[in-house]
Formats: sequence, structure tokens, C-alpha cells
Amino acid sequence: MPVLIAAVVLVGSLCTLDLLLTLGVVKRLREHTELLAKVSENMPGMPPVIGVGEEVGEFTAVGVDGEALTRESLRGDTLVAFFSPNCEPCHEMLPRFVAYARARSGDRERALAVVVGAADLAAEQVEALRPVARVVVEGSDTALTTAFRIKGFPTVLRVAQDGHGHAVVAQNRVNLDSPAVAA
Repeated sequence: MPVLIAAVVLVGSLCTLDLLLTLGVVKRLREHTELLAKVSENMPGMPPVIGVGEEVGEFTAVGVDGEALTRESLRGDTLVAFFSPNCEPCHEMLPRFVAYARARSGDRERALAVVVGAADLAAEQVEALRPVARVVVEGSDTALTTAFRIKGFPTVLRVAQDGHGHAVVAQNRVNLDSPAVAA
């Protein structure tokens, strides 16, 4: 009987120790999650996208409809979005972007959508975006993602003209869930 009592006390002690260690690990993981969130928001020298007020870099691209696009073709208040066919959040955001772009202006010239990936994989996204935006598919040529310094997908920006007529980022995180205001 004393051996049985000792075994139960030992197992109980081990379970208590295991529980304490597990709670410590969970607490530490929460701390790390908070730190990683802060770092990704405030990564020095590596913003998640181009900053508000920064000028869009030079680019030349050809839309799926054959239209040549450059930085100068971003006139007025333009909605710019970057999607990837391999990105699940992109597929979830796509219908919201289409609805927002349609409600915002109804003019394809006021929206630019860039699908980064192979043309055959991008076909579904291109067809959904075509009625509301000028669409560019970027494969190996990443002129637009470089000009906008895109580091992740999906990304939605708003570009406007500054006082000198240059295309600058007016908003680098567009909330597609808020009502669009016609431009």
C-alpha cells in the first residue's frame, strides 16, 4: 500500500509540474505573438508597403487588354490593388474589392489591379477584376510590385496626384468594408 500511495503522489506531482510548464509555454507564446505583431507593424527600413505621401516608382506595364500603363497613367484618385492566385486571403478579398471599386467610381480608369503569378493561374481573378479595373498580370516582370514596394498580398492602396502632379500614395491601407465614396 505505501508503494501505491507513493506512485499516486509521484504521478500527481508530475502532472502538476507538466501543467505549470504548459501554462508557462502558453504565456511565453502570447508574449512572442505580441512582439512579432509590433515588429511587423514597425519594421524599421522595411515598411509592409509604400508609405503614405511617397512617390510611386517608375514603371511600364501592359494591361491584359493591351493598354500600355506607366506611372503617368495613374491620374487623379486611383485605387490600386495587388493580388496573387496562390493567396487564400486574396481570393477572400477579391469580391470586396470588386464591389468597392464598382461603388467608388464605376470607371475602370480609376482602378488598377495587378495579379502577380502565372497567367493561366491568374485567369479567374483577371476575369473578376476586368469589369471594374485595368488589369495587369505580372509574371517574371515585377515592375509594378517593385514600383509600389509590395511585400505581401493582398494589398490595396489609393494613389493621388501631389501638388507637382506626381503620383503619390494617398492611403496605403484601404478599408474595403467601409462604404466607398464616388470620386
